[in-house]
Amino acid sequence: MRILIVEDDKDLCNIISDRLYKEGYISDICHNGADAVYFIGQNAYDLILLDRMLPGRSGTEILKAMRGSNIQSHVIITTALNGIGDRIEGLDAGADDYLVKPYDMDELLARIRAVSRRPAKIEAEELSFDDIKLDLTNKLLEGPSGIRELSVREAALMEIFFRTPNHVLKRAILIAKVWGPDSNIEDGNLDNYIHFLRRRLNAVNSRTIIRTARGVGYSLERIK
Repeated sequence: MRILIVEDDKDLCNIISDRLYKEGYISDICHNGADAVYFIGQNAYDLILLDRMLPGRSGTEILKAMRGSNIQSHVIITTALNGIGDRIEGLDAGADDYLVKPYDMDELLARIRAVSRRPAKIEAEELSFDDIKLDLTNKLLEGPSGIRELSVREAALMEIFFRTPNHVLKRAILIAKVWGPDSNIEDGNLDNYIHFLRRRLNAVNSRTIIRTARGVGYSLERIK
């Protein structure tokens, strides 16, 4: 799961990001409304932690615009405003949950897990395609001849393929979803991880492959 942290308190941002990393999540950070609009507009995030009071543009304004653009990422609003009217406004704007500051990190993680399990935008713990399975919780790839452990980025990349099999995914989309929309990684990094995943598929003796669409991207397919 990739998470965007939108928070103007930079120290708090770093604390949240470090804890998310320890829990196996990939996260990006931005500190103001303008940057939040850019990052959210890339539609590369499974969940967004959105501070309500931001420089430049409020969190509720950003959320309304996001839902108006049909971006369906989960959103948890975080704010010091704890009145019932504030919570109702945030939820009516399209938030999945509302967390009042100061909050405990364990509660934040529990809220993230709860929101990501909701049926409308379910985050399954295990995905399957043809003769392989992907355990998202433990980052394991299972095939006919065994199980292989994946790194965080390998699992994130493989998850994208599992969710859209038999469909060519553009290189830019894969990079945005795994490394972040504002990353400066070289194209060769993506190619390296594709190589790693192909080795994992071979290691579990799967009949599926990651096919190259030259000049466009990659797709997960069954060998015909």
